[in-house]
Amino acid sequence: MILVLNGPNLNLLGTRDPEHYGTETLDSLEEKLASMFADLSFQWVQSNHQGVLIDALHDAHAESYEGVIFNPGGYTHTSVALHDAVDAIDPPVVEVHLSNIHAREDFRRTSKVAPACVGQISGLGPAGYLLAVQYIQMQGAVAE
Repeated sequence: MILVLNGPNLNLLGTRDPEHYGTETLDSLEEKLASMFADLSFQWVQSNHQGVLIDALHDAHAESYEGVIFNPGGYTHTSVALHDAVDAIDPPVVEVHLSNIHAREDFRRTSKVAPACVGQISGLGPAGYLLAVQYIQMQGAVAE
């Protein structure tokens, strides 16, 4: 199973700031991944609360998930606690951002979470989630 974890304001995808985040909703992204990767199981969690995100990361560790796709939203740039939670778990975590955080405001260009992740995909829109799934699949195939 793969955990797809989305942080604050991602429940507003499709309507919030579409020039940066696009018009696809979180529900349609979930449907797209389920359709494209019908052989995989996904657990989707979205929360505007940091503690819920940390608990979901801990659960992914305890339940031996294959991997985590994590869009920490605005917590990307501020949360040492999320960094520490990612660093404390076994499944590989891929940080994903719909917009290119490196081409935006200065305060968005640094991720506190990325150093604890296996990698970061930024600026490719919803395709970033698809690529993260493929990476996790490849890691599982390599480990077998």
